[in-house]
Amino acid sequence: MIEIDGNSLSLEQVVQICRRYEKVRLAPAAEEPINRSHAFVNKILDEGRAVYGITTGVGELANTLISPDKAEDLQLNLIRSHATNVGVPFPEEVVRGIMLLRANALSKGFSGVRIELIQKLLDFLNARITPYIPCQGSVGASGDLSPLSHLALVLVGEGECIQDGRRQASVSVLREAAIPSLKLRPKEGLALINGTQVMTAIGCLVVEDAALLLKNAQIAGAMSLEALKGTSKALDAKIHAIRPHGGQVRCAANMRRLVEGSAIIASHVNCDKVQDAYTLRCIPQVYGAIIDTIEYVERVLQVEINSATDNPLIFADEEEVISGGNFHGEPLAFAMDFLGIALAEIGNISERTVDRLVNPHISGLPPFLTEESGLNSGFMISQYTAAALVSENKVLAHPASVDSIPTSAGQEDHVSMGSISARHAWDILKNVQQVIAIEFLAAAQGIDFHPLSPGKGTSAAHKFIRLHVSHLKQDRVLYPDIEKIIRFVKTGDIVRAVEAKVPEF
Repeated sequence: MIEIDGNSLSLEQVVQICRRYEKVRLAPAAEEPINRSHAFVNKILDEGRAVYGITTGVGELANTLISPDKAEDLQLNLIRSHATNVGVPFPEEVVRGIMLLRANALSKGFSGVRIELIQKLLDFLNARITPYIPCQGSVGASGDLSPLSHLALVLVGEGECIQDGRRQASVSVLREAAIPSLKLRPKEGLALINGTQVMTAIGCLVVEDAALLLKNAQIAGAMSLEALKGTSKALDAKIHAIRPHGGQVRCAANMRRLVEGSAIIASHVNCDKVQDAYTLRCIPQVYGAIIDTIEYVERVLQVEINSATDNPLIFADEEEVISGGNFHGEPLAFAMDFLGIALAEIGNISERTVDRLVNPHISGLPPFLTEESGLNSGFMISQYTAAALVSENKVLAHPASVDSIPTSAGQEDHVSMGSISARHAWDILKNVQQVIAIEFLAAAQGIDFHPLSPGKGTSAAHKFIRLHVSHLKQDRVLYPDIEKIIRFVKTGDIVRAVEAKVPEF
């Protein structure tokens, strides 16, 4: 059971709740500030004060006063009118992240909502209820308004859920789960939909997968280094000590451990070849920079998951309501654009390495990694697939955050497009997972042609791959092999096989 209080949630806990269905509850210490904040909203209503989103309209309609007796109607109207997202629905793990992070933000006690509303979100998580939230329609300020409105609809018994793979009316899903719907109080509709939790939920899952993908990429790169009879001299610690970017130093150390004891590399240590191509020689510099990028994104996300991001914010102790811009997704938009660019570079390096492996003019290996080329095409078209994926990534990696289209009659005249940044990073990640799978297969095939043994870590990876996919002696249908290795890339099975032999990797 994980407790949330708005201040101490970790990225690891987010993943546990999203993917492993860890139960969640509200920390008792969070109740008092939540209650104070809600009580002050009630005081505002009793005094008849004009406060944005409580007794006024929103956006361009902020100067339109709403009578106190219509305050609850306003909240329901907000979520109904704002639920306009389109496209395919977010998968369950993302929706769980959205619900968790919205509940955690509201738990900080600056949103004016009741404990009952937060508890309802936690009830959904614990009962594995998945609101239907289409993925397209947020401009990332004022937060993720439209997709969060689809979530809010389910709280009041409207909208839809995904149940058994089908869209179902939420009222029937809630009835079956014995969870009553909620009647929104003043400020609660706005508090539910004004935040960055969609882009942040995607970001938390993407950055988790990115770290695992980068481990896979280093293993595949080390295998390719051996298959192409590259040198390990470029991994020498002395080189990296005099340009000591943290990720570069760590990546070089990882690569040294992976190829430690390689008879293949030792066999040509005194050959005439002076330098390897950049795709082999510069892995620490490129993948190391990606390590640093992932750590930067993790820091941004760690701040965001414990932040209050709605508007206006309620400072009950000072009896003050402040309209600000914490809903603006720019910190997330920049981070996710940066992460997408970094992940695309993994694919760029990997695809170029696959090309070197299949190209007989530079590989020193049989043409297209097949014994009877001509009769067999071997891995020729696998490289085409990798090329197509990295080309697609070049479009996806264009920063969404450089664009802004004004909304709400110009009142919201600069928006972040952060949810687009997050979705693009997610798509790039999936493409690169597939490219790395192709490199794993090609590198394993290349190592097969060497009579000598690979290194300690690369040997473990090679044996694991060969346990599940046989050597390509004659042409066969390759997509099942690729799909199998993609699955191992995603689950981390190849990484675990290597870590059993190289635990410090």
